[in-house]
Amino acid sequence: MPDESTQVAAPEASPQRRRSEWLKENRARVAVLGTLLFFLLAALAGLERDDWFATIMQGLSVGAITFLVASGLSLIFGLMDVLNLAHGEIFMLGAYVGWTVYTRFDTAVDAAVPVLLILAPFALLPLWKRASVWIRGIDLTWHVGLWLVTLVGVYVGWLTLFAGGAVEEGAEEATGGASALLIVIVTAVVLALAAWAFLTFRRLRSDNADSEPGMKLTAWSLLVIGGFTSIVAVTKFPLVIWNPEDFAKSPSNFSVQIDLGTLAPLPAESFSWPAVIAFLALLVGGALVATALMTFARQAGELEPVTRRHVAGFATMVVAAIVLSLVKDPLNDWIFGISTTWRFFLAMAVATGLGAAVGAFIEVILIRPLYDRPIYQLMITLGVGFILIEVVREIWGRPEFTMARPAAFNGTGPGCPGEGLGGFFSGCSTVDVFGGRLRVYNEGFIVLVGLIVLVGVTLLLRRTRLGMVIRAGVQDPEMVEALGINVRRVFTSVFALGSGLAALGGVLAAPSIGLSTGMGALFLLGAIVALAIGGLTSFPGAAAGAVLVGLLQQLIIRFGQTGINVPFLAEPFKPSPTLVPAISILVMVVILLVLPAGLFGRSER
Repeated sequence: MPDESTQVAAPEASPQRRRSEWLKENRARVAVLGTLLFFLLAALAGLERDDWFATIMQGLSVGAITFLVASGLSLIFGLMDVLNLAHGEIFMLGAYVGWTVYTRFDTAVDAAVPVLLILAPFALLPLWKRASVWIRGIDLTWHVGLWLVTLVGVYVGWLTLFAGGAVEEGAEEATGGASALLIVIVTAVVLALAAWAFLTFRRLRSDNADSEPGMKLTAWSLLVIGGFTSIVAVTKFPLVIWNPEDFAKSPSNFSVQIDLGTLAPLPAESFSWPAVIAFLALLVGGALVATALMTFARQAGELEPVTRRHVAGFATMVVAAIVLSLVKDPLNDWIFGISTTWRFFLAMAVATGLGAAVGAFIEVILIRPLYDRPIYQLMITLGVGFILIEVVREIWGRPEFTMARPAAFNGTGPGCPGEGLGGFFSGCSTVDVFGGRLRVYNEGFIVLVGLIVLVGVTLLLRRTRLGMVIRAGVQDPEMVEALGINVRRVFTSVFALGSGLAALGGVLAAPSIGLSTGMGALFLLGAIVALAIGGLTSFPGAAAGAVLVGLLQQLIIRFGQTGINVPFLAEPFKPSPTLVPAISILVMVVILLVLPAGLFGRSER
């Protein structure tokens, strides 16, 4: 065998040869990109000089919002192989929460107190997981007995607190509002559930079956008790809120008032119960719900110890709830006195944080037990999306309404509109650039935030230790776990980051397009199309696909106004706005036929 020192290394390929090989491997991609660029330039050439720059900027604005949704989807799907169908509804939730913090901060503070108390026990998940292990070991008799006690307790509590007046007076509008028919139906359901539990107990006893069904009964018992306790306790907290049925107290009227500068805090309310009892009831309800969810999850593996980090998280949320409850009146006065620009930035931060928290909750409680069952993941996230829509309709109402722009982007009067690129910083609502009239918020601020997110997340993934751990955890989670890194926590962080970006997109979109329960589905469709075009697992591809989708939409809208000169037609063809999604999907199909992995996706060989 020849000595290693005598072996001659293969000559390195020349730059020209490497270029030739790259072009050969990517000729289809280059051809598609060239074709898209040609059609884009041809379309812009058909516009007046005053229109083409405005059309490009409007397309970038729509693309920036679509990118914030698509980037979150790309992170979650590309790094975790999970398609979150509730992503659009998290975008919608971010818009509504952002509106609440921006317009009705007093309501946001009142709502934050019980929300923090309900979520606080979830910081101690390892403790409730240990409790769930103990639950699985108890005798079947105790499981069934707890279920029967739960049914009786919740039924009596419901009659006393919500339907008591109907029992005494036989009227629907008495102290709780339950009709006699509803009481009969609920009574029949409770009796049926009790009979089913008793028959199940007898069958399992005779068959000497394991305690799995009994464990589920106890989990349901804890979930029902915890949920009922939490609902009752929340109704005892003070909450000043709007009324969609009354125009004077409707979200639409409040949006007008903040635009006119006449919005003020609503009159404060007080606790229906002693504050200490209401606080403890919510903590107990949250703990029971968390224990029930851990019992349902049945996650395998070693039990994680309760560390100071868990206790600190629990204590932080409880203390924050107490502090907010004590200082809410001066805090409301201060917030309503500052500029709407700072309130909007606060709304952006709160909506993004809440979106991240919702994403982390979905991953830990719902997705983590189902990583090996992707169909169940789709069903769970689809169901979560429908639940979020109904929650929004119940709280904010069904009518659509707008969100006022912050003062920094809504100026009028002398000196407006601004002139040139410097006009974006003039405080005017519009600016004239290259002969086109642009809106400072839509075509300036939104595009800027999209660029910041693109650069920031790219640096996070490529230049930080967290990004390295994320990429390594996707490729070989066992190896990363062996190095002492908690891969599950990393995946939770990725899911939270993606959901937070979607919520940020929602609060940015609200002043531009308004708020409606259908906005999530609309932008989720655009984000999926953008991801398919750019590449499902490519973060830069998500940006490129979103920009392309935004430009296509704005070009179709613009030509719908001016028309396209088509041979053999006497009048210019004006495409309908309903063609906007159809054209985007058509372009997606053509690109996928040529490049199945998208423009920047990795081909699987």
